[in-house]
Amino acid sequence: MRGIYIGLGSNLGNRLENLNKAVEALPPHIQKMAASPVYETAPWGYLEQPAFLNQVIEVETGLLPVDLLKYLKEIEQKLGRQATFRNGPRLIDLDILVYGDWIFDQDGLVIPHPRMQERAFVLKPLADLAAELYHPVFGMTIQDLLRKVDQKDVKLFAV
Repeated sequence: MRGIYIGLGSNLGNRLENLNKAVEALPPHIQKMAASPVYETAPWGYLEQPAFLNQVIEVETGLLPVDLLKYLKEIEQKLGRQATFRNGPRLIDLDILVYGDWIFDQDGLVIPHPRMQERAFVLKPLADLAAELYHPVFGMTIQDLLRKVDQKDVKLFAV
């Protein structure tokens, strides 16, 4: 299935390398179709931590949402992510943002991502790939949602 978008984030170690390694670890169950530019962003939630690099990728997969989440968590662990606290620093973070036009709430997984409409660090790179994508819960496009959030702390990262 296409039209699946995954958010990537890292603020520990070599942040860009962490994002790249995560993308390289996706096959064989996930194929990257497109990638946004990388953005450097201020921390969100817990502010006493380094800046993040964030990116969104569009992928294709045969995995259903819960299996996709499990696979992404396995990749995070393989790459060295350690459990910390909510919104804390992390080596790598992989979040399912959108899974086609599905609305899903099961087994601790909510799709579309339940806080993406508040987060410029998600909306900006997602808009680069799919500005006209319709958010099935809020009834707005990603571009419209992006216009409603403060984008000052989201800067294009020179790769």
